[in-house]
Amino acid sequence: MQFLPEELQNAIPRMRLIGADTQRYEVKTARKALPESIPETISAFANRDGGTIILGLEEKNNFSTVSDFDADRIHDALLRIGSDFTPPCRLEIERYPFEDGEIVVAVVEPAPLDQRPCFITRKGLRYGAYIRTGDGDKRLTDYEIDRLWEFHQHPAFDRQPVCEASMSDLDASILDAIVERNREITPRVFGKMDRNEILLRLGAIAPDSSGKFVPTLAGLLVAGTYPQQFFPRLNITFTVYPGVTKAQVDGIRYIDTQPVNGSIPEMMMSSLELLRKHMNKGALIQGALRRDVTDYPILACREAIINALQHRDYSPDGLGSQVQINLFADRLEILNPGGLYGAASFNSLPRGISATRNTRLSQLLEYTPYVEEDGTSGYVIENRGTGLQQIEQELKDALMPQADLKDYVSAFQITFFKRRLSEDERQEKSWINFEAALLAELKKRGSMSVAAIMESSGFTRNTVSARLRSLRERGVIEGIEKAKSPKQRYRLTGKDPN
Repeated sequence: MQFLPEELQNAIPRMRLIGADTQRYEVKTARKALPESIPETISAFANRDGGTIILGLEEKNNFSTVSDFDADRIHDALLRIGSDFTPPCRLEIERYPFEDGEIVVAVVEPAPLDQRPCFITRKGLRYGAYIRTGDGDKRLTDYEIDRLWEFHQHPAFDRQPVCEASMSDLDASILDAIVERNREITPRVFGKMDRNEILLRLGAIAPDSSGKFVPTLAGLLVAGTYPQQFFPRLNITFTVYPGVTKAQVDGIRYIDTQPVNGSIPEMMMSSLELLRKHMNKGALIQGALRRDVTDYPILACREAIINALQHRDYSPDGLGSQVQINLFADRLEILNPGGLYGAASFNSLPRGISATRNTRLSQLLEYTPYVEEDGTSGYVIENRGTGLQQIEQELKDALMPQADLKDYVSAFQITFFKRRLSEDERQEKSWINFEAALLAELKKRGSMSVAAIMESSGFTRNTVSARLRSLRERGVIEGIEKAKSPKQRYRLTGKDPN
């Protein structure tokens, strides 16, 4: 293996260990001719972050070399295949001796953003464009093709006038704050300009066909009293699940679910309130100091939520999809329609390179007032590309693992993993004798919910549910609400537990 580049020396043993291809590597047997699926893989790599194709290894035989592999023929075929794509793909092709044979390696570079999607010419755009998912290639949907086409010409969906709305559908105080902020920071441009002229130039309002001013989509989202009157799905769906999947637990499908409506600042504040309601609170002991913490850092959640609302897809095809906040027993997922846009790739995000498909909306959010939890006033976003860095720092300070980011082209998802209890918290919360501790608490409080019992005991929902079921069957406790009610609380029956 001394002839192989270092990345291949690491990749092949890793694939042998896991027994499969990876997101960045595709292995093909290719004895005498190129496999029919090679064009699909090239298209898939070109439409994402690039990748490497290794030919001459047999995946089903622990990635061993192929005895009758014709390296000359395969190499020549790869030299010709690049012209079969629109735009053409230029592959970096090398031959390497490997173990007791030879392999051919083709490196596929990502296609330029303004030329995607790269597709197999003979199949056409609709049937010949692919994307890499996991260790496989998936044909792009029409919606995903449209999202990639946005890179050719910057989308302007947030600038569109909402002709069904009127100026009375906007909060005048927010508009006034936006106007005054711009007069303050750019006095030479906006100092003596008329209020509506400023809002027109900022893209908050636009003339309709009759010349009357109406809100733009961006204006409605930042200052609308109820944008969902015109776009019912431009909201957030907030759901709390009892387990680690969306499957039912003890007959309960979810603990709480509700739509979150209003302008973007209103939806952000309401979502944070719901998260605070459903998150546990604990403490980290650092030296002589005790710091209160929640399952997920509030500031990190704020950045992730505003990112989802700011950068989501507002095209006509995206107006029927909402942002999702899903709180599971072990993680928090925030999902928005539309993947990463333009220069905002996974490679650029840690460096703070920001790109947005919704430029007018992003600009307006910079000027939209917002009151922080501690009462200090500021603006909804900074728009300096530091959101992910802020999230990373908040998670680091809370001694939590970094967030998991997934770009699906059609959607973007950020996942936070639940904070584990510190040793001090576990010792403080642990009920050595669950039954005795629970009965004492019920006698003192009168009734308790499952969430309250979890919080007090330190046990998981599944453990608490199993022990409650045993006590119910013995007649020691009973539910106050109807069976399977998400608001269920338990109380003592008065029966002797012994």
